[in-house]
Amino acid sequence: MNKKVLVLMSGGVDSSLTAVLAAKALGAKNVTALLMPEHGLTHPKNVKDAAELAKKFKIRTLTIPINRYLAPFANNGWRQPKLAKANLRARIRAMLLYNYANSNNCLVIGTSNKTELRLGYFTKYGDGAVDLEPLGTLYKCDVRSMARFLGIPDHVVDKTPTAELFRGQSDELELGMKYDDADILLMKIEKNVFQFLRRAQKI
Repeated sequence: MNKKVLVLMSGGVDSSLTAVLAAKALGAKNVTALLMPEHGLTHPKNVKDAAELAKKFKIRTLTIPINRYLAPFANNGWRQPKLAKANLRARIRAMLLYNYANSNNCLVIGTSNKTELRLGYFTKYGDGAVDLEPLGTLYKCDVRSMARFLGIPDHVVDKTPTAELFRGQSDELELGMKYDDADILLMKIEKNVFQFLRRAQKI
């Protein structure tokens, strides 16, 4: 059975919790974290936070800036709008994750939480391209609570959520609502669906 896993660490709470859970479940020696900043866009503090957390939990890291992989796409002969460039960043990271995983016989674990998955807030063939989603049953509020419980620093847990796919990008601005509000809405929907199914079974 393959026990080695690979995770992309961005310095945010979701990827931090994913990496820590993997290390606790499988042993840190079986977890590798790739840090894939884009020089000129990724905030250095996020790279530092990811590296420091990995060190704290004895997770091996490898840093691969993605700038050189992005550069050739500027010469393809068509104009790339902001969305195309943003998704390209996510897909290049997925490509590198799977190239490493295939080369080192490990699985790629995702960092998306239940809130994002329910809302479809991920990039196809980008951060949505994974082998398993450990946080897939945890709403964002649950992720934050568990992260604090496991000793992930408050400054990581309380960061403004962003994938840093373009300058000034914020998850909540793109979603048009705060994660807390989305969680409340999704929980109500889930509860109503569950109650409907229970009533339907009695008919």
